[in-house]
Amino acid sequence: MIDQHDDEQEPKMPFGKWITTQRDRGDWVDGIADAARADRTFPKNGDPEAVRKHLRSQQADGDAFAAIDDAESEWMSL
Repeated sequence: MIDQHDDEQEPKMPFGKWITTQRDRGDWVDGIADAARADRTFPKNGDPEAVRKHLRSQQADGDAFAAIDDAESEWMSL
């Protein structure tokens, strides 16, 4: 018997918004999340590539991009 509710998954939270909801984790995401919440131009409805594009426009360092790569992996697993 197939459970009909399996196909009715809730839409995934946009990556940019997910980043802003991360608090007090005790890891590298805290810093990115704090910066994202403080940045009025941060792409909250953006996908990981939109966030990377925004970081490039802000001339972020390589560590920020590495952290976004890791965060994307975690977000994709949700």
